[in-house]
Amino acid sequence: MPMSDDSADRRPSPDALLHEACKEGQGRLKIFLGAAPGVGKTYEMLTQARQRRLEGINVVIGVVETHDRVETDLLTKGLDAIPKKRMLYRGHVLQEMDLDAILQRRPKLVLVDELAHTNVEGSRHPKRYMDVEELLEVGIDVYTTFNIQHLESLKDVVAKITHVQVHETVPDSIIDRADEVEVIDVTPEDLIQRLKEGKVYIPEQAERAIRHYFTQGNLTALRELVLRRTAQRVDEQMLSYMQSHAIAGPWETSDRVLACISEDRSSASMVRYARRLADRLRAPWTAICIETPRAGELRDEDRNYIAECQRLAEKLGGMSVTVPAADPADGIAHYAQANNFTHVVIARGRRPRWSELVFGSTAQRLIRHARDINVHVMADRTETEIRRRGMKQRQRAPLVRTIPGNISELSEW
Repeated sequence: MPMSDDSADRRPSPDALLHEACKEGQGRLKIFLGAAPGVGKTYEMLTQARQRRLEGINVVIGVVETHDRVETDLLTKGLDAIPKKRMLYRGHVLQEMDLDAILQRRPKLVLVDELAHTNVEGSRHPKRYMDVEELLEVGIDVYTTFNIQHLESLKDVVAKITHVQVHETVPDSIIDRADEVEVIDVTPEDLIQRLKEGKVYIPEQAERAIRHYFTQGNLTALRELVLRRTAQRVDEQMLSYMQSHAIAGPWETSDRVLACISEDRSSASMVRYARRLADRLRAPWTAICIETPRAGELRDEDRNYIAECQRLAEKLGGMSVTVPAADPADGIAHYAQANNFTHVVIARGRRPRWSELVFGSTAQRLIRHARDINVHVMADRTETEIRRRGMKQRQRAPLVRTIPGNISELSEW
């Protein structure tokens, strides 16, 4: 089947358009994200809220925790606050954000601090982020704050860095759903100085924090996690914009690697090479299998091999997708362009040279239609081993031969 022409491919992604349509009528969510307590998230949220109020926006405080910081507390003055709801819990009276009172008030914008907070037992929702989701559903805009250690996908990573297990987490979907994420960033040196000056904790707590959680190394690592996670989200937003506006990729603002797997026995080696390439580029990567009409004719051992390669990709930290297409080259090119992949790794194939000259190959057809995508063509492993007969058997890095037109041919170990 011939490759699709440009006009056929320049159609907005239905999924991207549906995503945008689902958000119509909902409130907008802005997250003030930090690497650690004390960086100034609540301060900045209140500062921007006061500016919105000056613009005539109806702003209320749902819940703001100033932790007795004088400068932060002063910023709450002049902003309407919804009284907290008093709840009895194990003989103690605790205060929680009054979700029903906010819904009844229906402000344009509500401030909800500490998004990862766990609500008192008996509240309508167990977690505060669920309260926020309900506010957004009825069209109320929300400003909120949280630190990177509370993001569910990074919980284990943070525990390894800080040796502190975080119990209150927020699902990654909340940050992906946000309309804006503003990173509130200060250097580790500045944050440690703020601790010493008593601007974060009282002196006794500050001293313990500096010795344990707030070390230079911990803060540097947490800061990098914030920047990387935010960059990932921005990349996803850009991809969504490209798909909803039918913009053909790639836009090389960041790298993405796509490994093409099939029943060819070089696929496992190709998956491992794609992982190493992605590591060098510090890029996300995916293994793709094109399901053609002849997929039903594959032997069981071939189908099992493809499944093993897909599991290998996921085990090595990549994603795995299966895409139906009449022609493998067409399916690979379309998926790579639609999802902004900048590098594609594909096997050269084992067909005789005369057959490739007469009928062409998947790799050749992909190269012709790759546009600005870098194509890495991996040599057949069996041929490589034959050429190396008589050589000393030793493990070494892949040999890369550059071919004009953003193509490289790889000899895999």
